[in-house]
Amino acid sequence: MEERKGFGSNFGFLMASVGSAVGLGNIWGFPNKMGASGGFTFLVVYLVLAVLCGFIVMVGELALGRKTGKGVVSAYHVLSKRFKWLGWLGILSPFFILFFYCALGGYCIKYVVVNVGDLFGASFGSAAFAEVAAANGTSLGAEVFNAFMGNPTEAIIYGLIFVALTMLIVMGGVSGGIEKVCSVGMPALFVMLLICIIRACTLPGAVNGLKYMFVPGWAVANGIIEEAPNFLTVLSTAGGQMFFSLSLGMGAMITYGSYLGKKENIQKNGLLIVIMDSIVAFMAALCVLPGRFALDPNGDLGGPGLLFVTMQNVFSRMGGMGPLFGILFYLLVVFAAISSSISLLEVIVAHFVDKARDAGKGDKRKVYTLIAAAAVSLGCILVCADALGNSSFSPADLLGIAEPKAWAADWLDFWDAVSEGVMMPLGALLMTFMVAYEIGTDVVKDEIEQCGNKFTAFKFYNVCVRYVAPLGLLLVLYGQIKQFFF
Repeated sequence: MEERKGFGSNFGFLMASVGSAVGLGNIWGFPNKMGASGGFTFLVVYLVLAVLCGFIVMVGELALGRKTGKGVVSAYHVLSKRFKWLGWLGILSPFFILFFYCALGGYCIKYVVVNVGDLFGASFGSAAFAEVAAANGTSLGAEVFNAFMGNPTEAIIYGLIFVALTMLIVMGGVSGGIEKVCSVGMPALFVMLLICIIRACTLPGAVNGLKYMFVPGWAVANGIIEEAPNFLTVLSTAGGQMFFSLSLGMGAMITYGSYLGKKENIQKNGLLIVIMDSIVAFMAALCVLPGRFALDPNGDLGGPGLLFVTMQNVFSRMGGMGPLFGILFYLLVVFAAISSSISLLEVIVAHFVDKARDAGKGDKRKVYTLIAAAAVSLGCILVCADALGNSSFSPADLLGIAEPKAWAADWLDFWDAVSEGVMMPLGALLMTFMVAYEIGTDVVKDEIEQCGNKFTAFKFYNVCVRYVAPLGLLLVLYGQIKQFFF
């Protein structure tokens, strides 16, 4: 039987895992949710949940993956009798996420091209829309985005380019593709983000962005939001953000853990992943919101509008250096997206590659990566063609819903609701039940303490996985269902 290849170094594993955790949720989700949900209060709640739930689920998934040396489906089959089916939830979640993730990644590539056009004064830059924006009384960023959404063919092409990039990296294997890309790309992302933070925070008026994030009550007092959310809303919002950001409940950490050597310290790595992901989310807030308040004070504060309209306005109004910072910013967003998308695709590919290897058919990685990417492309095309609900075939249109909730507004939100809203928190919740009440926490402890490592946080883990994490995950699940479906 052919040997199952893993990460070549602990640094490579760490960068790949952090890359999986760092994604679009850090760039457009965290900054707005922090400001709208009480600023510093949200940050404290987020960090507490990251320790009590995020770290607990992270360590459990890494340990279960390494113990079995299998992908997410086979891992649950080996470990559990009651939850054998849970692995398929871990396959479907990343599959559905990739539908909209690749579409959004394609949008980011488009905006790199737009800013390159601005840098060289080319016709494909945002400056080409200046007259239209002036005539319509709209912003340059809004016209660029509206034109892009009005051309589904172009959106599909960029989305498929992103799928192809993801596919080529995963085809290269764990050490030859994923590890190499993330070992170079993640440090580069930190540097690019730091440069963008320095520029954003030194803009005139940037201080209002910092007040929005850190000063309790400032957003309400200045009319940015109508009223302060209650504590339960802050708790569910922070939990949902933490959960999606850390790539938990989607099979990614079980899959990456299965490639980890027995000598590596899972407790330390799990803690580092949580800390580094939280740092990037915080850095993204320092990059995005000061720029928005300085140069586009009436712009969107979250979602695609923040990333593709507001931030483009910021770079267009920054002067001669604007396009350079635009290129830098959208490149780092592209890499943040692709470092997550490769982990999502790897979850799917690893399952089928392992099955083929166990059956003595050799390494079929390239074949299965191509098949998986082709399937993802179909979902990506659907999301791109829907143009954020501007088509005639959104879920609301097909179901005849006149006033749709978030899940039915467009295909992007539909797949987001199914995966992030239900599958991920449900999968993690059931995983904690499996560890606490079926296989026992000693299974995790024994795996973490391989080769002389010590699980010093075991007592803390034991209490959290039995009582604290399930309660927290139930609240997250409730908050996500309420947000998307009611």
